[in-house]
Amino acid sequence: MKMSVIGVGYLGAVHAASMAKLGHDVVGIDIDADRVAALNEGRSPFFEPGFDELLSDGISSGTLRFTTDWADLTDCRVHFLALGTPQKPDSNSADLSYIQSALASLTGALAAAGASGGGDGSRPLIVGKSTVPVGTARKLRDQVADHADLMWNPEFLREGFAVQDTLTPDRLVYGVAADDETAPEVAILDEVYRAIIDTGVPRFVYGLETSELVKVSANAFLATKISFINAIAEVCEATGGDVTQVAEAIGADERIGSKFLRAGLGFGGGCLPKDIRAFMARAEELNVGEAVGFLREIDAINIRRRERVLNLARLELQGDLAGKRVTVLGAAFKPNSDDTRDSPALDVAHMLHREGAKVTVTDPQAIPNARRRFPELTYVENCEEAMIDAELVILGTEWARFRELSPTVTMRLVHPGASIIDARNVLDPAAWRAAGWVFHALGRMSPQHSFPVQQPSWMADGCRSQKKRVAQPVAARPATAHANVPQPTAAHASAGAAADTGTVTSVGAAAGA
Repeated sequence: MKMSVIGVGYLGAVHAASMAKLGHDVVGIDIDADRVAALNEGRSPFFEPGFDELLSDGISSGTLRFTTDWADLTDCRVHFLALGTPQKPDSNSADLSYIQSALASLTGALAAAGASGGGDGSRPLIVGKSTVPVGTARKLRDQVADHADLMWNPEFLREGFAVQDTLTPDRLVYGVAADDETAPEVAILDEVYRAIIDTGVPRFVYGLETSELVKVSANAFLATKISFINAIAEVCEATGGDVTQVAEAIGADERIGSKFLRAGLGFGGGCLPKDIRAFMARAEELNVGEAVGFLREIDAINIRRRERVLNLARLELQGDLAGKRVTVLGAAFKPNSDDTRDSPALDVAHMLHREGAKVTVTDPQAIPNARRRFPELTYVENCEEAMIDAELVILGTEWARFRELSPTVTMRLVHPGASIIDARNVLDPAAWRAAGWVFHALGRMSPQHSFPVQQPSWMADGCRSQKKRVAQPVAARPATAHANVPQPTAAHASAGAAADTGTVTSVGAAAGA
């Protein structure tokens, strides 16, 4: 089947190459001529394991190409929307202007060409992949009704596993206007994904609104699980408990599971943070904001972990960071990616720099993107070289390269008496302390660095006191609670617009990330 992918960023480019792998004839469109040229030459503009090979195969086989010309899309049967929906710079709401602009350009091109899907008299089918606020797809469907049909097919890929998640997904979700498996567009998308469906991957057909909610609910749940274990880490830090052991035990409960229970620096990237904020904003618009009000605390807990690492750095460096040499291991928001959007590690590096520290950042893949965001930091590709004479090392992104560092070898590189903060809980505390390091890990403080626990007044008399505690009513939390939680700046938002899944300019040309 001939199809287009509009916006060739992390999502769009991978989706285009994956569809070519499945045997389809695919054209990707983007406004960035340099990006289009690179992709047509088989050069990936970003790091994603397995993508280079997929791209090369598609280009060499002739089943995949990229363009900046909307006229090249008019004979496609299916058009996938893979565009960014970044957070607006002045609110938590999602910015849908890139999708709106792309649809205007696409429908304009279809109308000018008198196009029907594939030239056989059938209507073109637009398939949304982007994460959008609930209710968006139905409005867009009405908007394009004179030119094409529209359905939604949310993506569930993880950066670092994008190829795997596209070709062997956990599930396929279709959103159609009538919530009807017999809808014509269902058969078309089944044809697109036939090779995947035939492997037994479950396929769910829901209404448009349900399909939108599936995606944002999945992201909200994952964010909740991460922030939950990080909240427990805060309690462990106050008591001398070990959050990794807590996570191990509760994760053995099959009702809970062990995934997403690694306490640390929290989540980042171009999806979870902005998606839970957009979910809250949309719920407020629907007058059901209280239903997801807990997500404000999820967001606040996540931000606090970055502040916690900054406070630990101050503690280790005697309260004054000015002139102190700090090495941050990691710039990408997660390993196996070069994406630095809302990267916790890079955010911590920037905060340290603002307080006067001499910060060196190292990362196997993300230095070019990090340097564009924070050129004032020092970047060194070799991690051992980056650690030379450091007074403090912070492991902020859990790349395998950093997990495998020798505590003995690195001890000889750093300043005498140097400390390390394992902000991802991936190092062996005993091995690092044995090598001479002052070692800290979030949620598993050594006794000498635990915070004192104040004894509750009702326990003052020990077992002699049997007075019952009476729960006191909790005052209703105002809707603006946590309004002081740090939010992405306008610069962050614009970076997300340019780097999420793809963007579109004001004249409607698709741009990728």
